[in-house]
Amino acid sequence: MNIYVSVDNEGISGVYSREQTADRPGFVGDRRAEGRAHMTADINAVVEALKEAGADKIIVRDCHGRANTVLWDQLSPLADEYILGSTGQTRMPGVEDCDGVILLGYHAMAGTSQAIIDHTWSLSIQNLWLNGRRSGEIAMDAAVAGDHGVPVILITGDDKVCAEANEFFPWAVTAQVKRGMSNRGGIFLPRAKAHALLREKTIEAVKNISKMRVYALDKPVRLRVEITQGEVMPVARPDLKLIDERTYEVCGDTAEEAIARF
Repeated sequence: MNIYVSVDNEGISGVYSREQTADRPGFVGDRRAEGRAHMTADINAVVEALKEAGADKIIVRDCHGRANTVLWDQLSPLADEYILGSTGQTRMPGVEDCDGVILLGYHAMAGTSQAIIDHTWSLSIQNLWLNGRRSGEIAMDAAVAGDHGVPVILITGDDKVCAEANEFFPWAVTAQVKRGMSNRGGIFLPRAKAHALLREKTIEAVKNISKMRVYALDKPVRLRVEITQGEVMPVARPDLKLIDERTYEVCGDTAEEAIARF
């Protein structure tokens, strides 16, 4: 059994501030070191649990920002591969050989009330729709995995992303490590309890992998984006349809192709 762990940062245990999630040094109020350490620790907790649950191969992908967040020298040796940095237009290299995907440290879509660091892809996006359904990053990455027939089995983060996951993938397991009270804070489990919960839910997800379903979108995939006011629309091109002064649409034969075009 092969498991793919796709890791974002905003939903990681102990993360509540954009200063912790910056993917480059020099950010005002820089607390990037904290965010990197917390993300690495959550990864290790899940990797250890996957080995305990009997996973044969574990692939971990840093999907936050420019994919330069984890502390490589502190990562668990129990994983088989760590994918870091740019992979071009391939969102999840190697996922096609896996049996399940874990979305670790994810966040709720833009505009979700009281969600910690809610957004969709970037602060320039107001809303995003996949085949007409308003979606966030968990649906986007689940759809990419779905292109290859691989189900999402576990989503971790705050209570708001867990509720979002229950709407999109009611079969999947969720691990709530914190409860959002605003975009910048909430109520957190202590570190040891958060990691114990991640281990427990990882093992539960693997044990129930046969019950998981693939989040597969009808093809071609239509992706519509509404940017925030004041942002600049992309330059017109043949594969991009302008809807209004803040909205455009792209299509792709797969979810990954549509996301790459957007």
